[in-house]
Amino acid sequence: MDKTTHFFGNSVFGQLISLIDSKIISDSAKSTKSDRYVKKFKTKDHLISMVFCAFAKCSSLREVSGAMLGLAGKTKHFQLNHIPRKSTLADANKRRDCDVFGQIYNKLLKQYSHVFSDSRVKDVINKQIEIFDSTTISLFKDILKCVGRNPQNGKKKGGIKVHTVINVDEKIPRLLWFTEAAKHDHILLEKLKMDSNTIYIFDKGYNDYKAFEKFSENQTGFVTRIKDNADYESIENKIISEDIHSGVLEDEIIEVTVKKESHSNKLRLRKISFYDRELKREFEFLTNLFEMRPDLVAALYKLRWQIELLFKQLKQNFPLKYFLGDNENAIKIQIYCALIANLLMTVIQKRLKRSWAFSNLVSFCKIHLFNYIHLINFLENPDKDWQKEQIKSNQLALF
Repeated sequence: MDKTTHFFGNSVFGQLISLIDSKIISDSAKSTKSDRYVKKFKTKDHLISMVFCAFAKCSSLREVSGAMLGLAGKTKHFQLNHIPRKSTLADANKRRDCDVFGQIYNKLLKQYSHVFSDSRVKDVINKQIEIFDSTTISLFKDILKCVGRNPQNGKKKGGIKVHTVINVDEKIPRLLWFTEAAKHDHILLEKLKMDSNTIYIFDKGYNDYKAFEKFSENQTGFVTRIKDNADYESIENKIISEDIHSGVLEDEIIEVTVKKESHSNKLRLRKISFYDRELKREFEFLTNLFEMRPDLVAALYKLRWQIELLFKQLKQNFPLKYFLGDNENAIKIQIYCALIANLLMTVIQKRLKRSWAFSNLVSFCKIHLFNYIHLINFLENPDKDWQKEQIKSNQLALF
């Protein structure tokens, strides 16, 4: 039998790791001093081990260490210089500052921004559209304070909340903050960049009139949903022209009261009522975009679902159910490495001309992680070898 035409001198995992520039790792390690007093298990070895954990979906440190030990003699292909023992990996997860992994992720995001970028939405709106939200990951131990009532038995799981900002044209986390699950989502509003070329989209969990006033003062647009118990005063009902989508039921200017320590003042906003025929329900949107068409405001809010799909993609393909450490630093490292793995797979998906579902790509890489096949060539034409064998069989049958 002929050899496969997809054979390559580097394993699939080695090809994925090669997407991470070594200079990015060394510069990040130098700026955070993460390799100070470390003799063997450097930041690069730590990163490769944890990215392997994300792709292989390991559920324990023993599983990571055992799998790595089984690859002795084959580690040069994926640039691992030191195979970690279970205790070595546990100590590194506890002591090495998680910020170095955050820096590596942000630099990779900057390096591959041209791969992710898709300016179709920006070309229509002429502004940068950004979506933010948070997702809570439950922990088996009370490492971080979780949200919700205390159970009757007195035991309560911990929880970490991942606050995320994505660019609607990139569909990959651009900014990240971690807090305990009990922390209110408003913390994210304080960290957002305010400028006149950005429109933020978020759900009604972030309703904060003080923040809305700050958005308006900085000429930053926003689109959200109004709370059911919102207290406001109707100022003007705008006329809905015939060229507007028939789902727009009402377009009005309202005033809300912004309460402060010493005084309170009025803030003028726009409320749009829209009936969605697909979901068969009515939505009420709140915005400070007074000049934008009301049906376009509703269409912008519909883009918010992209961040929910991102959270679903992360939790399904890089499970964060089992954490490999019982401390906050280890948990953050594992989340960052799962995000790095997600970024690497997104780069592969964007480079392919053939259409692949993200979950299928991740499953394929997990199965063939240490097989020596050319990843891009195989994914572009996975049936090539099979078709070759079929042609040969048909020729033999003919004779």
